[in-house]
Amino acid sequence: MTTTDSVHLDPARKHDFVFLIEAVDSNPNGDPDNGGIPRTDPVTGQGLITDVAIKRKIRDTVAMINEFEETPGNHIYVESGVALNAQHERAYTEGSATDARTAQAWMCENFFDVRMFGAVMTTGKKDKWAGRVQGPVQIGFARSIDPVTPFDIGITRVTPTRQEDVDAWNKPDPENKNKGKETEMGSKHIVPYGLYKGTGHFSAPLAKKTGVTSRDLATFWRAFTLMFEHDRAAARAGLALRGLHVFTHDDAFGRAPAHELADLIGVTRRGDVTARSLDDYQLTVPTELPSGVTLTTLLPQIRPA
Repeated sequence: MTTTDSVHLDPARKHDFVFLIEAVDSNPNGDPDNGGIPRTDPVTGQGLITDVAIKRKIRDTVAMINEFEETPGNHIYVESGVALNAQHERAYTEGSATDARTAQAWMCENFFDVRMFGAVMTTGKKDKWAGRVQGPVQIGFARSIDPVTPFDIGITRVTPTRQEDVDAWNKPDPENKNKGKETEMGSKHIVPYGLYKGTGHFSAPLAKKTGVTSRDLATFWRAFTLMFEHDRAAARAGLALRGLHVFTHDDAFGRAPAHELADLIGVTRRGDVTARSLDDYQLTVPTELPSGVTLTTLLPQIRPA
């Protein structure tokens, strides 16, 4: 059944969730090894968004929220511009850690992403290690429902970067090898349209070890729904979370396999069309669920079948 209560905030239960991400004229996850082009499966042509990209957005959103609503324990371990060794060494310099075990406990208590995603904190000085934490939240790759067509759009900027290029263009010198330039060319990599489906999982036994609370889960779901709202850029203006469906089990270990639950959220095209909008898809949500499982729909934005 579908529920609207707060069972999805209970860290003593197992949760499996399905999410839908829409990309319109955007690059949902560029591949740095391939010139920044959107990631795709070379066999099927389906688009891919890595778990790392999604977790980065969640981390950034939690950090942003924490700037305005400072909450103890919601610091971010994997943070831009800060060395990881310096982060876990804080357990010894700012905390009262005396060994890896007590350092690990301090890191779990003070860093949201360590509690939720886990961390490998066995680098740097051996007497400053904080151990390895297996996080209760794991997120898989998101894969587009249909193949996507990445392409490169050329753009022109009306001014060059270097002053010497401007000078050489305005005052040509036959003896100067630098002929200068008036403009500079660039490019943007996008997919015209893609609807991506992904899955995630929350382990109650692991959450007990790291100290996850109901407040942490509330923060996680909030950050998940907001992760694209404050991460806009020229190549990411058309990214949006279009669905977030949470399956909650009535115990810590689960009543049904996660992959079977994920299959219950079906997304199909409406007829033989080339999808270019959300209305080109229809959503199938289960009316019956395995015994001991409830469904909380936090964000529905596709019309049911």
